[in-house]
Amino acid sequence: MGGGGAQRVVVNIVQGMAARGAAVDLLLARPRGPLLTEIPPGVRIVRVGRGHVSAALPAVVRYLRRERPAAMLTALDYVNVVALAARRLAGVPTRMVVTEHNTLSVAIRNAVRRRRRLLPPLMRRTYPWADEIVAVSRGVADDLAETLHLDRERVRVIYNPIVNAGARERARAPLEDPWFGPGLPPVILAVGGFRPQKDYATMIRAFALVRRQVAARLLVLGDGKGRPAVEALVAEAGLGADVRLPGFVDNPLAWMRRAAVYVLSSQWEGLPTVLIEALYCGIPIVSTDCPSGPREILDGGRYGRLVPAGSPESLAEGLLAALRGEVPRPEPSSWAPYTEEAVVDAYTRLLTGAA
Repeated sequence: MGGGGAQRVVVNIVQGMAARGAAVDLLLARPRGPLLTEIPPGVRIVRVGRGHVSAALPAVVRYLRRERPAAMLTALDYVNVVALAARRLAGVPTRMVVTEHNTLSVAIRNAVRRRRRLLPPLMRRTYPWADEIVAVSRGVADDLAETLHLDRERVRVIYNPIVNAGARERARAPLEDPWFGPGLPPVILAVGGFRPQKDYATMIRAFALVRRQVAARLLVLGDGKGRPAVEALVAEAGLGADVRLPGFVDNPLAWMRRAAVYVLSSQWEGLPTVLIEALYCGIPIVSTDCPSGPREILDGGRYGRLVPAGSPESLAEGLLAALRGEVPRPEPSSWAPYTEEAVVDAYTRLLTGAA
């Protein structure tokens, strides 16, 4: 239950299902992380295994045989493989719905660990066993079908449930921070883990170009193994006074409501939660046009500025345009497809076999 986008989506689905009176078990290989506190009291947390998800297979098999749940929903490719294998070994009629949150071909191509590059053959073997396969965007669905040689009709698209009562409450929360206030330089905000996918190097270089022309500040909320490299790049560029890296925060929406611009510099995505949260907060958005998700979320540029991935110059131009007021704030209709009510309805129909 770390602070990643897929984990946030799972929490929102769990909250929505529990609110409708469903009996929900949440299976976790590592029951820790900041989002654990947001699990509703009526949801039972079941620990499966003691480490990596792959080691959880025997425990998931035992769980399925013991509890025989009506349906099981899983997220993330390696988790999906383990869950599908567990159902097959358990020999139970539990309905299996697996969800894909990332652009698989790009994620595998950029994988650092060798075992992740071995995933596609396992996925090609196991994904046909699923009752339903869900992708979080059309781009993810197209890529998944092509990469795994699946019939595209087998892959449904259901957007992530981002806007719910909790999001509304978090967006209204107070915030005390010395960088926000009348007469202070505008703040450019980014949220996400420090890993190669997010390409914070391009963002830092783009911000250095912005700072040569206007007074502004950059705030990056998140953490991860890549943090030292980003810190070194900030120091090398002489941006220490105008860049802050506070680490993971429980409520990025409070910051989004007050920032001047939201920036996403990723090389690839699935359906980035933070962009939808930024839509909801009504903040001007500048995002790379990476595969896949940003173009869908921003409706081809209608709700924000799209720029090529990996180009500090293009990203800087977009940020300067937003700071000049040339990137309009997104309208409320932009986040309507991502309400918890609509998405939980769709998953309820899949899990009960009514869709």
